[in-house]
Amino acid sequence: MDDGIVGLLLLVGLAVLAVPLLLVMALVKIGNAKLRIETLERDVTQLENRLARVEQTRADAGAEALAASVAAKAAAARPATVSVPMSESVPTPEPSAAAPPTSIPEVPEPAAERPITGRARFDVPDAPLPPTAPAAKPGPTAPPPMPPAPPRADALPPAAPRPQAPRPRPERETPDPVSILFGKVKAWFTEGNIPVKIGMLVLLAGVASLLKYASDQGWVSVPMELRLGGIAAAAIAGLVFAWRQRETRRSFALSLQGGAIGVLMLVTFAAFKLYGFIEAGPAFAITILLVAGLGVLAVLQNALALAVFGLLAGFLAPIWLSTGSGNHVALFSYYAVLNLGIFGIAWHRSWRLLNLLGFVFTFGIGTIWGVLDYQPAKFASTEPFLILFFALYLLIPLLHARRDDGDDATQRLVDGTLVFGTPLVAFALQAGLLQGERMPLAFSALGLAAIYAALAGLLRNRERYDGVALVYAVLAVGFATLAVPLALSAHATASVFALEGAGLVWLGLRQQQRLPQFAGLLLQLGAAAAFVAGVGGVSSGFEVVAEAVRTPIANAHCMSALLIAIAGFVTAWAYRRALPGVVVGVFTLWSLLWWCVAGFGEIFDFVPSKHRIDASFAFVLFTGWLAAEGRRRIEGMSVLGGIAAVALALGVPFALGQAAQHDHPLGEWGGATWALFAVLGFRALMCLRETGSILRGIAHAGWWWSWVTMLAMTAFHLVYRTDGTAAEMGDGWRILALGLPVLLFALVLRLRPALLAPPLAEGFDDYRGLLDVSAALVLGLLWTVSLFFPGESAPLPWLPLLNPLELWQVATLMLLAHWAWRGDRAGSSRVPAFALCAFAWITFATLRAVHQIGDIAWSPSMFGHTEVQTALTVVWSVLGVLGWIFGSRRGDRLLWAAGAVLMGVVLLKLVLIDRQHLGTLFGIVSFLAYGLLCTAVGYFAPAPPRRSASPEINA
Repeated sequence: MDDGIVGLLLLVGLAVLAVPLLLVMALVKIGNAKLRIETLERDVTQLENRLARVEQTRADAGAEALAASVAAKAAAARPATVSVPMSESVPTPEPSAAAPPTSIPEVPEPAAERPITGRARFDVPDAPLPPTAPAAKPGPTAPPPMPPAPPRADALPPAAPRPQAPRPRPERETPDPVSILFGKVKAWFTEGNIPVKIGMLVLLAGVASLLKYASDQGWVSVPMELRLGGIAAAAIAGLVFAWRQRETRRSFALSLQGGAIGVLMLVTFAAFKLYGFIEAGPAFAITILLVAGLGVLAVLQNALALAVFGLLAGFLAPIWLSTGSGNHVALFSYYAVLNLGIFGIAWHRSWRLLNLLGFVFTFGIGTIWGVLDYQPAKFASTEPFLILFFALYLLIPLLHARRDDGDDATQRLVDGTLVFGTPLVAFALQAGLLQGERMPLAFSALGLAAIYAALAGLLRNRERYDGVALVYAVLAVGFATLAVPLALSAHATASVFALEGAGLVWLGLRQQQRLPQFAGLLLQLGAAAAFVAGVGGVSSGFEVVAEAVRTPIANAHCMSALLIAIAGFVTAWAYRRALPGVVVGVFTLWSLLWWCVAGFGEIFDFVPSKHRIDASFAFVLFTGWLAAEGRRRIEGMSVLGGIAAVALALGVPFALGQAAQHDHPLGEWGGATWALFAVLGFRALMCLRETGSILRGIAHAGWWWSWVTMLAMTAFHLVYRTDGTAAEMGDGWRILALGLPVLLFALVLRLRPALLAPPLAEGFDDYRGLLDVSAALVLGLLWTVSLFFPGESAPLPWLPLLNPLELWQVATLMLLAHWAWRGDRAGSSRVPAFALCAFAWITFATLRAVHQIGDIAWSPSMFGHTEVQTALTVVWSVLGVLGWIFGSRRGDRLLWAAGAVLMGVVLLKLVLIDRQHLGTLFGIVSFLAYGLLCTAVGYFAPAPPRRSASPEINA
């Protein structure tokens, strides 16, 4: 009863929620209809107006023609008269046979409408009037001449058709395979009988939920066996009905067939898993029967969707019908039957998607089982299934190649996945089954090489199998090569592979053949993989396998990495003219990677920890110098210049690292490394003179910033000598030590840039702006951070403005003033920027003075002290008054307005903050100072200036 009430309340609630939704939808529909009616009315009105104008034009033309016709008739009918005296008699002339009788000429009709190119135009020619006979002697009156008849409309030559330019045919783009697959999946869900497809999917979920909910609630008293039987009977009836509708309603019939068989599978699952009505064997047999039925229906009706649905259900059946027994023989036997069915379908149908799904599920589930449950004792019962699956998916691409229907991009993708994926995945699974036993795995690789070599030999002269034969030949060579590292050591393998790969690339380029080049690149990748395996792999942190005797550089670890690096560099050098620069750069960076593996590996193995930072810096300098020399001497390898520039810029982090390791960059071997940096870095810059301005700018900036960083960290060490608990010198000295080299660098850049130009003096102006911007950013960041320090000047006493921190800040502000007023592009935004910085400095200088003189702790809590608020009020008021007065005197409305705004802020501060301290002396001083200053302003500058001018202050 309670459930019924709850259901009723839910229905009422849904109805209540649906009413406003329906109203909104109705209003939207009405609004759309009204909008369409208004649009139609407007269009009709425009058409009526256009028709009226056309009719008016035709009426006007007809009226003019009619008037001309009437005038012509009147002129023709009027006889010529003369005055005759009464005494004389006028004889009446006899009509002459030769003279034609007088007749009224026909008035020509208005000319017919004549089409004009582009639009219709009505031309009405004026009817020519006959000339009036002059008064003459009496005699017979001659008829007026007949006007020429206008040409008829049907006699006009037809207008020549306007030639139309041929439309360019759009280029047909070849879609990528992923888009094609996505489009086909999307088409299945968006085309055909969509409602029934969605209905079947929802029905499957609904049946499953109904079975579960009915089991939990016990609402129906009918036995569960009968319920399941009734559902199964309904599903079978739907299947029969769908089969009968397969010709007339194909989309509906296919969807209904898939849904009916899905319901039968769910019923089987419920009878086995939920209620235990049948055992695992019968349930499994019924599922196999249903899957086979789906396959038969799919083949008979040429329906890929049914086949895919049956395949998915078939592969998932062991999962949902699993009893936990772990019988892998039964599992793989069942999958073998499914794959044989896929092979049989592939014999008759080119359903590559079905083959791909079978491949993914077979080897995917097999891999999961191997990771979770495989043991060496199960090798004999597992290996035959692996061989069977490999054989099936080895032959399936040949069945499709036999039909020669692989033009579609998706078909090529699937075939390529099976051709390459089958041996790779099977060999990986074989390695897992053998548990790392190298010699059996080597023989497996040789067996695969023999199989693919035999297939390549059998198929090489057949036209339809040319592409597959070439791939099989490559796989044969690859597996034969793979047998080498399985029989030899990893380091020896890496050396052999690397040299062989570089040689094949060079030979392939020389002979203009792609296959040797591709094989050479694969061999170099194999060399890298062998090296990783030889040092223990990624999981072990690349720890080197122990050797009996290891000497620096002359050991297998270093020499193998060097050979891989040299092979990569040779490859880049060989391709420098044949491939784009980006590809050559990738090969060069690959070589650099293994060069660094060799160098840093030796440093971390043989150099003590306290000297590793210096040795690494020297190695980076040596690498950068070699790259710069290569960039100068080898054309087409521009990435070497970038490597050299980065090596010079790495002096900055190495200087910081040396300071952290040795307290300052010149400690231990640091002095020697910086001497090497001076020599090799200068030479590298000389080698980069012919490169682009951006690359030269990065290298030159890295060079100078490395020196600035080294000097700053060394100076910081001199003032930051501690006894283990506290510093002997105040923080003001530390900020000065860090900021002074940066300030001097920026000052020289601004005033004497020629001193920093060598050895790239000729093109220094091309990237000088980069150095200016970087110096301004670093200096501005240091200056902003320094504002928040108290500026202790120990061991010297603290003096306002004459302490090291504020002297450095004032010097930085002076440089900013020089930039603001004497810059290359002095603009209106620079002066306000300087004014804001100066205001910030004055504010923090005031806080430092109150901290030092008033002995108030330097923390955010200091703003709660009356002395701090009073000092800020007085200083800000003075600044505001100065802005008012100078703005008025100089006629600068902007400066005057800034002073007014600041005074307004101070007034607001008095009302909100300072009034709380009005009972103290400092609070009273705040109000008095503000009042007096405002009074002074009222005397000196009571009103804003009348003219607006930009101030030009000479710094």
